[in-house]
Amino acid sequence: MVTKNVFDVAAFILSQKHPLPTPRLHKLLYYCQAWSLVWNEEPLFEQSIEAWASGPVIKELYDAHNGQYEMDLLDVPKLGNSEALSDTQKETVQTVLHYYGNKSAQWLRDLIIMEKPWIDARKGLTELDNHEITIASMAEYYEGAYNEGVEIEP
Repeated sequence: MVTKNVFDVAAFILSQKHPLPTPRLHKLLYYCQAWSLVWNEEPLFEQSIEAWASGPVIKELYDAHNGQYEMDLLDVPKLGNSEALSDTQKETVQTVLHYYGNKSAQWLRDLIIMEKPWIDARKGLTELDNHEITIASMAEYYEGAYNEGVEIEP
């Protein structure tokens, strides 16, 4: 499977669940990436995820929505092509949306900041600093969680 652009994945998420506050979209993208690493053994998108004080952020997407608080289907053409995802990738995103999709951005943030990839990426940072949450740390942590019986299933 070819790794996709975060804009393609964001477009697919918005085609399934809209409108979405942009902070929630970033957090859902984080979990899509994490579970793709476990179930598909590869990243879902190529852009890095940064550990901001407010939660995980994909800087390229953040720059593209330029302070826009909410995104809807009208924003999809400005993003990417949801049809660029394979059936397996769409299934991964749909499973994540089924499990996490109705949770608030605050609930998602509270969960993420308790998890090791976030904690490790934020170590020693000030409120204004950001650091990448590595693919390796996400793969290791979520693979372990999956093996311990976390209830989300592909």
